Formats: sequence, structure tokens, C-alpha cells
Amino acid sequence: MRLEPLRRMDIARCVEIEKILFPGDDPWSARAFHSELDAGNFYLAARPDEGNELLGYAGLAVVGRRRGEYEATVHTIGVAPEHQGRGIGKALLQALLARADEFEAPVFLEVRTDNTTALALYERHGFERLGIRKRYYQPSGADAYTMVRPARTRDGVAG
Repeated sequence: MRLEPLRRMDIARCVEIEKILFPGDDPWSARAFHSELDAGNFYLAARPDEGNELLGYAGLAVVGRRRGEYEATVHTIGVAPEHQGRGIGKALLQALLARADEFEAPVFLEVRTDNTTALALYERHGFERLGIRKRYYQPSGADAYTMVRPARTRDGVAG
């Protein structure tokens, strides 16, 4: 598997995967993905070593003007169900965290409180629960945890 920048031609497949992964909620639209790329956010595609099939995708936004003020937010991570359990989500998350570390930025995210697989992944990578957002996901009304991983330097040392 290889990671590379997400391309606009991938967006239709991203939307398909979103609809499969988040059937009871409001999955991201093509417009949302275009907006993220237009904003210059860091988006990756996971592909097989051979071929161009989109196995998964992930995105990160970094805001701030100078070192010590940057913050990063994981906007999305999605892996097609038929490719889950192969380390793709882990590889995507690690790449996002490496990007955040270039800015020495803490990393925030929201995750459904019932998504035990994602929660375990995030906790293994140093995320801690900050709080809960009631009825965050719509229209299902599912709650979300807000999580944070403290800032780290480029060599992975907590800052």
C-alpha cells in the first residue's frame, strides 16, 4: 500500500465510501471534499502498491501563524469496508500525525463514542479524551468524544 496526495478525481469514490461508512449520519458531500482541497488542507489517498484503486483517505487541517501557535485537526479518516483491518487507517493516521509534528501542533479530533475500533486506534497513538459533544452527529444524534494528542516535535518528542 502507498500513500499519496488525494486527487480531485478521487472525490466521487470518497463520497461513495462516506455513504457506506456513515449511513445514519450526514456523510461528506463532493462539495465538502472540494472545499477541503481548495483550502489547501493536507489530504492523503491510500492505494494498493499496484493500481490506483482508492482504499481509504484522510485529511488534516493546520491553523496558526507561527511555531507554538499551530493547532491541527483531523477532519476525516475513512477506509473502504472491504479493506479495513489491514492497517490502512493506522498508516493514514500516522501520516497525518507526522504532518502535524512538522508544525509541533497539538492534534484534535472528534469520534463517535460508540466507535470502539477508532477509539482504540487513537488512544494507541497518544490521544486523550477531552470531553463529549452531545448529539454531535446528525441526523442520528450520536455523541462524539473530543480528543487531543499533545504537540510533539519533529522527532516525535512531546513538546
